[in-house]
Amino acid sequence: MQVSEAERAAMHRALALAETVRGRTSPNPAVGAVILDATAALAGEGATQAAGGPHAEVVALAGAGIRARGGTAVVTLEPCAHTGRTAPCADALVDAGVVRVVYAVDDINPVAAGGADKLIAAGVDVVAGLDHDQVAAGALRPWLHALQTGRPFVTWKIATTVDGRVAAADRTTRWISSEVSRADAHAFRAVVDAILVGSGTVLSDDPSMTVRDGADQLLEHQPLRVVLDRRHRVPQSARVLDNAASTLVLDTAVPRFALKALHDQGVRHVLLEGGPTLAGAFIEARCVDEVIAYIAPKLLGAGPSALGDAGITTLAEAVTLEIDSVTRVGPDVKIVARPVWAEEG
Repeated sequence: MQVSEAERAAMHRALALAETVRGRTSPNPAVGAVILDATAALAGEGATQAAGGPHAEVVALAGAGIRARGGTAVVTLEPCAHTGRTAPCADALVDAGVVRVVYAVDDINPVAAGGADKLIAAGVDVVAGLDHDQVAAGALRPWLHALQTGRPFVTWKIATTVDGRVAAADRTTRWISSEVSRADAHAFRAVVDAILVGSGTVLSDDPSMTVRDGADQLLEHQPLRVVLDRRHRVPQSARVLDNAASTLVLDTAVPRFALKALHDQGVRHVLLEGGPTLAGAFIEARCVDEVIAYIAPKLLGAGPSALGDAGITTLAEAVTLEIDSVTRVGPDVKIVARPVWAEEG
């Protein structure tokens, strides 16, 4: 693959740009784009806007203006070839006079794919696959997962003691993890499409399930709040039903039904924040794709564990986690891992 150092640097920048809009573009992918002029100098950059708004390439082209002619577009995702709520990005690049396009990940959406072929047919030099693995594991990951599986990407977030307790024997749950960990976990809410809990969590904790800044002010972007309430137990006075953000109450306790409903509404990344019972149901259904665990240096010895009944009866059935990262967050340890599901059949 023949790419220049300027193009490699531009791809790193495009990846960072995509991260700035993570959780704000669904059902469209979070994409970053950089335009280099004919001398390989930065001419424009951009990221995909909210659904119905311009795609990353169009934003970057607007910034570049006439400097795009004879230049190179570096994009995290193959430019689209279809007309939806916006015109094809492949056409916009051709019309702007771009002579080279470097992208990381092929568009696997059959509706939008084919942009590379359209560019090549127009005489544009196209290079595919630059930093593919890194980009596919970044802001594009939930969108790619949803296309491949037909359901949103699910991150299960937990805060536990070293002995795996999420509450004390008297059911108190507040401040198991440190303030630093809580802030870190809270910030993650801002990059997902939806936060999901069960009715038990609403009844016991009455959470607001919103995203706030350091001054405790609501951010402009608020994920969809989702409550699974098969037995219709959530009272109208619950904070999750206030006007701070949109809320969807689903009359089901089946994870796959709930995720299908959310996928149909354009949700591509779900943050699971429910209690042990709901977590167990999601694990049993193999509907957890990522685990973020904050482990506090505390021991309780009694109280509910992080995971309820997950249909696991023997050590041989234990779910193996592949560790992505282990970091210190204040006094706590943060583990990010991926379940490795055994092949069925």
